[in-house]
Amino acid sequence: MPQTAAVISGIQRMVLYETRARYFLVGSNHAQTKHRVLKIDRTEPKDLVIIDDKHVYSQQEVRELLSRLDLGNRTKMGQKGSSGLSRAVSAFGIVGFVRFLEGYYIVLITKRRKMADIGGHSIYKIEDTTMIYIPNDSVRVSHPDEARYVRIFQNVDLSSNFYFSYSYDLSHSLQYNLTLLQRPYELWSAAPPLTKEEEHTQGKQDSFDIFEDEGLPTQVVYGLQNEPYYKYVWNGKLLERIKDIVHPDWLMYIIHGFCGQSKLLIYGRPVHITLIARRSSKFAGTRFLKRGANCEGDVANEVETEQIVHDASVMSFTAGSYSSYVQVRGSVPLYWSQDISTMMPKPPIRLDQADPYANIAALHFDQMLQRFGSPIIILNLVKKREKRKHEKILSEELYPAVINLNQFLPPDHRIDYIAWDMARYTKSKLCNVLDRLSMIAENVVKRTGFFINRSDFYCHTLRPDDRWRDVGGSVASTGRLQTGVLRTNCVDCLDRTNTAQFMVGKCALAYQLYALGMIDKPKLQFDTDCVRLFEELYEDHGDTLSLQYGGSQLVHRVKTYRKIAPWTQHSKDIMQTLSRYYSNAFSDADRQDAINLFLQVYQPSEGKAHLWELPTDFYLHQRSTMALQPNRHSYTFWWSEGVLSYLPVPYDEVACENTMKTIKVRRMNQFDESVDIYTEFFKPYELTSFDDTFCIAMTNSAREFMPKSVGVDPSPFTVRKPEETGKSVLGKSSKEETILQRKTAASAPPPPSEEAMSSTSEDDSEEDRDDEGSVSQRSTPIKLLTESGESGRTQEEVQLQQAMKEPYGRILAECPAEEDLLIYERFAHLGENQHTVEKTERINLANIICLEPVSHFKDDSIYVVSLPQVDRGSHEMFVSHVMTGHGQVRALCREDMLMYREYVKNRYM
Repeated sequence: MPQTAAVISGIQRMVLYETRARYFLVGSNHAQTKHRVLKIDRTEPKDLVIIDDKHVYSQQEVRELLSRLDLGNRTKMGQKGSSGLSRAVSAFGIVGFVRFLEGYYIVLITKRRKMADIGGHSIYKIEDTTMIYIPNDSVRVSHPDEARYVRIFQNVDLSSNFYFSYSYDLSHSLQYNLTLLQRPYELWSAAPPLTKEEEHTQGKQDSFDIFEDEGLPTQVVYGLQNEPYYKYVWNGKLLERIKDIVHPDWLMYIIHGFCGQSKLLIYGRPVHITLIARRSSKFAGTRFLKRGANCEGDVANEVETEQIVHDASVMSFTAGSYSSYVQVRGSVPLYWSQDISTMMPKPPIRLDQADPYANIAALHFDQMLQRFGSPIIILNLVKKREKRKHEKILSEELYPAVINLNQFLPPDHRIDYIAWDMARYTKSKLCNVLDRLSMIAENVVKRTGFFINRSDFYCHTLRPDDRWRDVGGSVASTGRLQTGVLRTNCVDCLDRTNTAQFMVGKCALAYQLYALGMIDKPKLQFDTDCVRLFEELYEDHGDTLSLQYGGSQLVHRVKTYRKIAPWTQHSKDIMQTLSRYYSNAFSDADRQDAINLFLQVYQPSEGKAHLWELPTDFYLHQRSTMALQPNRHSYTFWWSEGVLSYLPVPYDEVACENTMKTIKVRRMNQFDESVDIYTEFFKPYELTSFDDTFCIAMTNSAREFMPKSVGVDPSPFTVRKPEETGKSVLGKSSKEETILQRKTAASAPPPPSEEAMSSTSEDDSEEDRDDEGSVSQRSTPIKLLTESGESGRTQEEVQLQQAMKEPYGRILAECPAEEDLLIYERFAHLGENQHTVEKTERINLANIICLEPVSHFKDDSIYVVSLPQVDRGSHEMFVSHVMTGHGQVRALCREDMLMYREYVKNRYM
């Protein structure tokens, strides 16, 4: 059966060349075997004129083209030093084209860094960008407010948590991407053939097949390229102007949020845990300026978090084992806001518009039914009991809205509503918050299930567990699908929400590892290397999202709710609260203007009020306030057409006529570079260093969390004491004990990659570069027992003791005795004399050392060895072992039974 594969972008590197009349953007694949050229006109002062000739050039053809352009654009023929074609900048992708009041700008990615790898598909983080003005200075029409718009646009820091991939659709979940590849062959066999133009652009290299002349059948691969989910795309509007003009390889969509990956080593078997957070570009903004929902059902601070677990020993999507679980956070889907003019830490909540028929909530949950299926489970963490009504206002409006919508849904697909006052439980000394969250998480995961791409797992048969029978979701021939999603919210959707999502993710991780055959039961304990790694990943995820929306890191963490946080954490929480208040009061308005301009919610033009002159951006995000809606949404049949007929499976993942329109299919050769993920990932055509690879720099459970002492259980699922972890700092210190922080292999900042070397931007300071490069820095404490009188040790001695720690697992407290050193020197002298073949003088061994036979060999040296005699008992044991291998097992004696019973007792009881 022909296979299907995702199409890899043919443009991963690009160089911008400049003449007085045009910009020439030359893009190529990573191997630089195929090139495309984009011509951008610089003589138009306010219009964007782009020409894509649709031709695929070879490397030699591109060189000839550039030399002709250089020669044709010189001011005088043959004049030296006056090149008509100059190289402006090297880049790795186009963010988009934007115009304010003058001409267009092009935004290019000049520096990138690899952050994760999923099935051979690399995910990169934008490290630096450049913004280039396209029109020539001779035709430029200046405007006094242009510079201010440029500054506002650049307030969106593209080097902060923006991600892209050349071969993996980051806007969709892993479940969507893999189910798309697993659809039946009949759906793709009817794909239309390539047009003459497409055949020409594909080039001769694509259609070359060494078996074609032999009459052997060629393996056909269907290359799939689907439309992104624009809700999570942040540069969709910036690429809209050229979307229908240029080849799709020029279009690269970026997401905003978080991406992190760590390696879990299970007795040497690598398992990658990836966390991807996609922030919605609809109704996006800062904390107090974006609350509730807009008229289209898009809510503020909506983030889709996906955790992916896969066996890294097998890379392929088809042959490997992949599992994922998705959950969502977002503001309460109502018309509500908070007045920040009062300068209060907690401004009062007010409901802006009455919505008796829950129209806004209906639009929001309709989107969720299409993307996630059913059931939709709401976990509402806002407060229930307050002296003065504040958060309770939201619960009193949300619950009736859910009741109103549920009366029109079938009973099997109704929205579940769970209200739990997490803040009140935290203050109680009798209640354990995380135990309650664990019960909720267990119930949620059993209802929604999780995604796994393999159906031939027998873990529940070999190691049966009663909890596995109750796991929900949809079971198909290709594996198991997650149907439905958990939607968590508090007021800000930051601190409480992140802890609740961590507990749900921890429960789902246990089921994922159990389904992959990594653990014997779907349960994970705290204080294990696995959970510590996962908790650190989630805290980085929470800090990043909190900085983007709230202006500070998390105030309350998982350790806070476990009540094991150190006493210094309280002062840190106070500082984070002050930082969040300062950001909300003084800098959020500027950040909101930058987001509105970047997402093109506001587009400046002549005769229109400037962005900074608008008293509010309410009318920019609420389209219904500017015009009457032509089609009113039904209050009873509030879901989209066709959604209910496929539930609980999400409508977006069903192979129906509407969803198939978003997918482009191409018949390709299996050796085509556009579908060869092996060559894309391993890059056999270039020289690489093993120490520079991404898998070495990423967080490693064995290196970062496993204790460094000898004799401990290396399993990442073993519960450890706080002082046993590789990351804990030993608290007790005295004059006789000093703690030396030793950097591990990942501690050193990553070496400069070719991306960093090719960047032309020098705006980043050294401190910024150090901070960016320290993502995977870890340090491990080592305790040196030193006496007070030995403080004057040389650095060489300390380094020698550290070096002995690695192979022997021990650190010498003091130097060896003089007698031992004398014996070692004589032994070394003896070894030197034994390796000397030509002996000029006779050596008297008695003068060197008194040799005593310590070996069981009669004659033992580097020149000759006589084998010792083996006793009868050892010989019989060896013969019995060999016979057992041939299937002839001797009868067990009483000693054997006692030995086996002792083994079982120590191992399993």
